[in-house]
Amino acid sequence: MRALFVIIHRWFGLAAAVFLFISGATGAVISWDHELDAWLNPQLFEARSAAPGASAQPVLDGLTLANRVEQAEPKLRVTYVLTQEEPGHTMNMMIEPRLDPATGKPYVLDFNQIAVDPVTAEIQGRRMWGAISLSRENLLPFLYKLHYTMHLPDIRGIETGIWLMGIVGIVWALDCFIALYLSFPNWRSWRKSLAFRWRDGGHKLNFDLHRSGGVWVWALLLILAVTSISMNLERQVMRPILQTMSTLSTGPFETRTPLAPEKVVEPRVSREQAVQLGVEEARRRGLAGPVGGVFYSSMFGVYGVGLFEPGNDHGDGGLGNAWLYFDAATGAAEGGRVPGTGSAGDIFLQAQFPLHSGRILGLPGRILISIMGALVAMLSVTGVIIWVRKRRARLQQRQRLVGSTPGASPEAWSRR
Repeated sequence: MRALFVIIHRWFGLAAAVFLFISGATGAVISWDHELDAWLNPQLFEARSAAPGASAQPVLDGLTLANRVEQAEPKLRVTYVLTQEEPGHTMNMMIEPRLDPATGKPYVLDFNQIAVDPVTAEIQGRRMWGAISLSRENLLPFLYKLHYTMHLPDIRGIETGIWLMGIVGIVWALDCFIALYLSFPNWRSWRKSLAFRWRDGGHKLNFDLHRSGGVWVWALLLILAVTSISMNLERQVMRPILQTMSTLSTGPFETRTPLAPEKVVEPRVSREQAVQLGVEEARRRGLAGPVGGVFYSSMFGVYGVGLFEPGNDHGDGGLGNAWLYFDAATGAAEGGRVPGTGSAGDIFLQAQFPLHSGRILGLPGRILISIMGALVAMLSVTGVIIWVRKRRARLQQRQRLVGSTPGASPEAWSRR
């Protein structure tokens, strides 16, 4: 049985090594995506009206800024905006093209994110978030999307990158248990599976880094693997599994069929009305916190209203921010995602992104996940090195056997 698990571990590892190396390396970086993005692209985050020497003027709220942007740029619709931004910062908004009345298809825009001065409503910067580009403006979004999709194109409506990395997560999770079993061949010498032969270096140290390094952080590796499955294949894999053990709440994104871009309609409920609905629903539910942001999903015809303080839109600490959903045509409440409420399965799903990103523990958690990203990349490299070394040894042994057998040829041995 052990020999079989060795083979499975070898091929599971080789099949996933490249993808885990890329995800680990990018994960170590994108734990700090907001900070690094702001450092690389101050024009997207620092408002010109707040520059030294600029005259002090009143700052507009996010909803007013979104309306002014749409009036100035009628071809676009703001799909996500904060109600307030931190002092001195631009208001970053996500946008999508509206339908062109002449063609019935969405306008062609080469950007989906804008940075708006909160005083003048001037668009300071534009970019296509997630574009395949290594420019300063696109580097962090590029790495972020690379982390969970490998930038693979959709094929016939199938998100191949999402599926691939979800399957890699499944393989990784299964291999975590196989690797743990293989790491302890003899329980009487279990200490060897936790030790590192630093002084020996070379192949011995490489082996220990792979085996013992994986054992020390095994639980964290399993958490990363499972949360990867949950975030990439929640509807296809994780929810069906959880439903066998727990009831799960459903919202509009689970019950509605998304519309094609050319079939979306204008919302009858305005952003301001959606925010007011959010305030009233939060009060009815006894939820604390101001409305911090609002998004509109044209594909589902739904508004989402988030409850959080300015500057905490990432939801650091705990299970994240509360979101309430409303029908964009009628204003009817469509449920929500309130951290810490619902069934055990609901809370499990709520914990997936906070666990994967480390934000469940705030800053210490992000530091830990950044380190774990580097360790995942290291384990991928050391695993491949072990395979290359063992394969080379097998080939050398075969050559010696061929050379010591009269009349034998490499071709004959290759057929055995």
